[in-house]
Amino acid sequence: MSRDRYVDFLRAWAILLVVLGHWLITGLIRHPDGEITAPEMLATLPWTQWLTLGFQIMPLFFLAGGHAAAGSWSRALAAGGTAAGWVGKRAVRLLLPTAVYSGLVLLAVGVCSALGVDPATLALVGWAMAMQFWFLPVYLLISALTPVLYALHERWGVRVPVGMGAAGFGVGALVAAGDASARGPVVEAIGALNYLLVWGVVHQLGFCWRDGLLGGGAPTARRARGWAPAMAVGGLAGFALLVGPGPFPVSLILVTGQQPSNTNPPSAALLAWSLAQVGVALLVAPVVRRVLERAGVRRAVRVLGAGSMTLYLWHMLPVLIVAAAFYLTGLAPEPRYGSPGWWALRVPWLLVLGSVLAGVVWALRPLERALASLDARVRPGAGLRGVAAWRIWAGLGVSVWTLTYFAGHGFAYGGEFPVWPSVGLAVGTACVALPRRRGEGSGGSGGEDGTAEAREARRVGRPTWTVPRK
Repeated sequence: MSRDRYVDFLRAWAILLVVLGHWLITGLIRHPDGEITAPEMLATLPWTQWLTLGFQIMPLFFLAGGHAAAGSWSRALAAGGTAAGWVGKRAVRLLLPTAVYSGLVLLAVGVCSALGVDPATLALVGWAMAMQFWFLPVYLLISALTPVLYALHERWGVRVPVGMGAAGFGVGALVAAGDASARGPVVEAIGALNYLLVWGVVHQLGFCWRDGLLGGGAPTARRARGWAPAMAVGGLAGFALLVGPGPFPVSLILVTGQQPSNTNPPSAALLAWSLAQVGVALLVAPVVRRVLERAGVRRAVRVLGAGSMTLYLWHMLPVLIVAAAFYLTGLAPEPRYGSPGWWALRVPWLLVLGSVLAGVVWALRPLERALASLDARVRPGAGLRGVAAWRIWAGLGVSVWTLTYFAGHGFAYGGEFPVWPSVGLAVGTACVALPRRRGEGSGGSGGEDGTAEAREARRVGRPTWTVPRK
């Protein structure tokens, strides 16, 4: 099956909007006593919640991830690979850069704590540096379930995401009812299922898209069907009903104190919006593919996609740098928060952050090359079995737990250093990324390391971290 550049575009477009969205909603205020705070824009300026309809782009991550995972797992399976080997390979590619990023942030937290930095400030910074982490444990779990989910897909096709979607709507309705009365631990536990059901639906639709079951101009379509218009129209209509007369807010990003929430856990409204977004993405695919025929566009997409993991992990660091350089020093103009003048300054704000991020990415290139080299040495073999396989599953479980903690609490909850979560992430990553033992084999065939892009990356020494194509 030939490479679909549109999948690369979706991944690049999604990472770009994630970065811009996080930067846009981050507004800093310097108080007379020198303290810097970051008001929650979606709560302070409620009308901005409508902007989340354009910036909640995570469905495209999971759609592109499902498309890529379907091809990679089917090739690995045909080559005799095991689930542990395939899942471990993907976990390594995600956990190595995440562990290094986390380690450096935690080192800074420890130093600042020892120097007596204000705990409230430390907690705020620690939260900002981990605000994107919610995606990581969810994607790791869905990747771990991919062998099972793909087997279901091979047997029942589109009926699998339809069934998962129905279950997701049911869980969302139960959580909404619980919020209307009193959310208890049972409702919380049931609601957590929607992290896998809602995002799993979109990931599963990526399987269907690759196999030509949804239409959308797939290069090789087995049984193309016109699901895209139905998803686009039906999803939009469902979202309007659930947000208008229904119980859900319009914001597709978490707003403190807002119940029910569309993202914590993912709601029926978010599922409807995800279906609409997938439908639209498939409908515009032929047009975008024609644009991607231009060499310059393809090159830009390739560069952005290749560095997506770095951008995803490190894009909040420029906010701290700019805050220290312009707000602590009082050099930044500070019109009233939310005023027309403040919004006009969002343009130079984004440009300055983009320039700083470019410098950060350039400075991280030696680290990326070292990680790419380490990845090649520790990547599990395609046919991993026995004790080594159990080591992968155990490490994955510990990593999911610690990443979930950081996603919910940040790197300095309460202004304190998170000892046990830090140990957990180190242990989990080590279990997954222990150097290969004799007899385990190499990364093996059947993975994305055999693609032309990966071979070219190895030739020039460029890392191939991507989100969410693991």
